[in-house]
Amino acid sequence: MTDPASPVEKPLFGNPWIFIRGVPSMQFLPPEGPFEVAFAGRSNVGKSSLINALVGQKGLARTSNTPGRTQELNYFVPDGYSGEGADLPPMALVDMPGYGYAQAPKAQVDTWTKLVFDYLRGRATLKRVYVLIDSRHGLKTNDDEVLSLLDKAAVSYQIVLTKTDKIKAGAVPHLVADTLEKIRKRPAAFPDVIATSSEKNAGLDDLRNAILTTIGR
Repeated sequence: MTDPASPVEKPLFGNPWIFIRGVPSMQFLPPEGPFEVAFAGRSNVGKSSLINALVGQKGLARTSNTPGRTQELNYFVPDGYSGEGADLPPMALVDMPGYGYAQAPKAQVDTWTKLVFDYLRGRATLKRVYVLIDSRHGLKTNDDEVLSLLDKAAVSYQIVLTKTDKIKAGAVPHLVADTLEKIRKRPAAFPDVIATSSEKNAGLDDLRNAILTTIGR
């Protein structure tokens, strides 16, 4: 049995997390070291809300009702690993700019959309991308485009349904099954779909366990 008091074996999601860096372009990426898991999704799909719920900190990732608010790659790590000379964190969570509609000039949208795609294609320490899909809308054309990019780049990804509290409870299993069928032949898709609600804390333990398994903890 592991010692819960050990700094190495502390539960990753049972302790404070901090924001360490916003990355507006590839040159500002942190040095590759700890494993990273990233959250992708259409603008306003609920990435920031899900990250906050995942770590149990309401104000960690900034949330907004305005699509396109997140315009950088935002890095979060467990607290205690950000100081000069500190040990590498066991992992990092990366909140990526939403794709699709955004209330920003087209040139700006294109710039940070390219940032997302460059990151996905070129980050060796990226273990998995969790692609968030609004359960009220299901997979859209721009979601399929991102999944195709991930397939082509051989980047492992898993679908996470968000806002399941906004649809009828009986519809959730059908949506999960339908989503699984749609990604069944995609080579980089992990063959499991996680249904979540940040407001109701539904499915968060499933997502935490999936992340821990992904990084080998």
